[in-house]
Amino acid sequence: MAQQTAAKKKFDSYSWEGVDRSGKKVRGEMGAVSVAYVNATLRRQGVNPTKVVKVRKALFTFKKKITPKDVAIFTRQLATMLQAGIPVAQAFDIVGKGHENPSMQALIMSVKQDVESGTSLTAALGKHPLYFDALYCNLVGAGEAAGILDGILDKVATYKEKIEAIKGKIKSALFYPAAVVAVAFIITAVLLIFVIPQFESLFAGFGADLPALTKMVIDLSRTFTAYWYLIIGAIVGSVMFIGYTYKRSEKMQHGMDKLLLKAPVIGVIIKKATIARFARTLATMFAAGVPLVESLDSVAGAAGNRLYYEGTLKIKNDVSTGMQLQSAMATTGLFPNMVVQMVAIGEESGELDKMLGKVADFYEAEVDDAVAALSSLLEPIIMAFLGIVVGGLVVAMYLPIFKMAATV
Repeated sequence: MAQQTAAKKKFDSYSWEGVDRSGKKVRGEMGAVSVAYVNATLRRQGVNPTKVVKVRKALFTFKKKITPKDVAIFTRQLATMLQAGIPVAQAFDIVGKGHENPSMQALIMSVKQDVESGTSLTAALGKHPLYFDALYCNLVGAGEAAGILDGILDKVATYKEKIEAIKGKIKSALFYPAAVVAVAFIITAVLLIFVIPQFESLFAGFGADLPALTKMVIDLSRTFTAYWYLIIGAIVGSVMFIGYTYKRSEKMQHGMDKLLLKAPVIGVIIKKATIARFARTLATMFAAGVPLVESLDSVAGAAGNRLYYEGTLKIKNDVSTGMQLQSAMATTGLFPNMVVQMVAIGEESGELDKMLGKVADFYEAEVDDAVAALSSLLEPIIMAFLGIVVGGLVVAMYLPIFKMAATV
C-alpha cells in the first residue's frame, strides 16, 4: 500500500553527497518522492549520505518528449547490459545516467527505484503505459517468468527497431508531398493577397475586357483577401476536427483506414507495412513463449490500422474456438495467399515464429522498394503541380498585357 501511495506522488530531483563502503566521497542526483526515500535508497546501495538537497527547477522548463525511438534505444542498451551479466538495478543506473534525453532519464530512474524496492520489472514498467504498452510488458513478463529476460529484451529491441524503421520510411514518403503542398498553399496565398491586387489596379486603367482566366483569378483574390482568416480558420479547424474525431470514433477510424488502404500507390505501402508489423509482432510474441491467443491481443493493439485491428480480434476469437491460425487468417480476407501459406507451413512444421519472421522480412523489403519507387514517382508529379498552380496565376496576370500588346 505504501508503495502504491509513493508511486502516485510526483518525483523530484535530489542532489546528494555521501561516503561509500571504501570511504570514498561520492555524489550524484536521483529522482525520488522525498529526502527520506533518497537516504534509504543510498543506504541500500552501500552509501552513507551526508547531504541531500532538493534541486530547484527553473522558472521556465522545456521538457523533451519521450519518443518510441528513445524506448527502442533504452531496450537495446538494457538487453546488452543484461547479456553482459550486469544486475538489473545497476544496468538501469548505467543506462539512465548515460541517456541524453532528461525525460527518458527520469523515467528510467523511476523504474529503477521501483525494481529496487522489490517490484517486478514487468509491474514497474506497467506503471508507465504511455511508453511501455501491453505488448512490451507481456514480453518482459514472459522473459522474467522463464528466466531469459536478457534474450527477450534482445528480441523486443529488435522488434522496436524494425517497427520504427518502417514507420520512419512511411513518414518520409508522406512528408515530402505534404511539405510541398503546404509551401504551394503559402505561395498561392501570398500571391492572392499581396501581388494580384497590384495587377488589378493596373488593369483598371486599360479600359478593355479582361480574359476570363484573369477575371477568375482576380475574383478569387478578392474573396481570399476579404475572407482569408475564415478560409484558413476553416482549413485548420477541419484538420483539427478530423484528427480529434478520428481518435475517438471507431466508425470514423474504420472508414478512414479502409479508404487509406484503397488509396492509389500509398495504400499498397500502408497495407504491406501493416502486414509486416502484424507478422513481426506475432513472431516476437510467439518466440517469447507467449500463448497464441494472448499474443493476438497484443498484435491487434500494434496493428496501426482499424481494419487489421478488428480482423486480428476476429482471428483471436476463431483460434480460441479451435480453428487453425492459417484458416482464421484466410477468413478475414486481409492477408495475401502467400502470407496464409507461409503461416500454414509454420504451423505444420512447428516453426511458426521463423515463418512469420520471414514474412515480416519480405514485406519490410517490399516497403523499402515501394517507398523508393514512390519518391521517384512523386518528384515529377509535384513539379507539375507547382508549375500548374503558380504558373497558372502568373499567366493569368500577364494575359491582359499580351492582349494589349497584340492590339497595339
